[in-house]
Amino acid sequence: MTGNVMVTPRTVAVLGATGHTGRFVVAELLRRGLRPIAIARSAEALAAANFREPEVLCRPATLEDERSLMPALAGAEAVINCAGPFLDSADALAAAAVKAGIHYVDVSAEQPSVRTTLEKFDEPAREAGIAVIPGMGFYGGFADLLVTATLGDWKSADTIDILIGLDSWHPTRGTRVTGERNKATRMVVSEGRLTPLVLPPAQKHWDFGAVLGSQIVSEMPFSEIVLVSRHVKTSELHTYLSAVALSDIRDKATPAPKAADPTGRSAQRFVVEVVARREGASRRAVARGQDIYAFTAPLVCEVVQRLLDQQFSHAGAHAPGEILDAEEVLAALQPDYLALEIAAR
Repeated sequence: MTGNVMVTPRTVAVLGATGHTGRFVVAELLRRGLRPIAIARSAEALAAANFREPEVLCRPATLEDERSLMPALAGAEAVINCAGPFLDSADALAAAAVKAGIHYVDVSAEQPSVRTTLEKFDEPAREAGIAVIPGMGFYGGFADLLVTATLGDWKSADTIDILIGLDSWHPTRGTRVTGERNKATRMVVSEGRLTPLVLPPAQKHWDFGAVLGSQIVSEMPFSEIVLVSRHVKTSELHTYLSAVALSDIRDKATPAPKAADPTGRSAQRFVVEVVARREGASRRAVARGQDIYAFTAPLVCEVVQRLLDQQFSHAGAHAPGEILDAEEVLAALQPDYLALEIAAR
């Protein structure tokens, strides 16, 4: 209430709201003064989630039934898709968002899903006057923003390496299901074009500093390759992930994340480094934080809030670094969620 005028909060729908990442996203929207519409497949799942009503609107809907999906999106200005595998959910929800005239953002790490969404929905999104940004999670859009910020005024690079260090990876059920579903060949940029990852993946030692120390990393590209290559010209673009994280996720006995603080975050620590080189010069960024799933929530919500708050003129399907000020987005996450250093600029 402002004076005698009731201020209605802006509304953002969340598909997969009862999942691990979805719950973090709903909580982050509330923290920002936005009103979430929590969408899940059943009323029972929504009731079990114990969302605060009426602050959170709870609406059951399925992607297979447009008669339930479109009413579930009613009143929203944007929708965040947290329901993986995105190979199964992105197409239907992005199409519904275009039809409803609302922004669509997802948190997919899946290269085929992100690539298809960018290609298929660019023109429809332009016609609808909305933005479609796939892959806006820890794996994907985060690295795209880091690369964009690292490059600064460089319009191209000879090589870009993205190095992701984790002290562990306790996967959610959704991560495991997505991994089983996504069997597509992983792509990298080599000699200036998207090309299949060479097997066996390259390995090397990398020193992530005091937080994680020296680790063996293996080449493991996610959706950031598709996003970065869409708007950055480079001869080589490669992503490496801690071997310890790969070992954890490949072990079926590794348990799901366990809350280590009142916000529900796990104790997992991450360090992401970007190293760009051009004509003998190099630029570098280092980002540090806690819990890749929990971190995805403020990251994707910051992007969505910018879509809602700004006079947005970049309709279409985009990588975040194409249309947003990468340094501003990353700065907005500091110091609560992120420690960031950009060197040699």
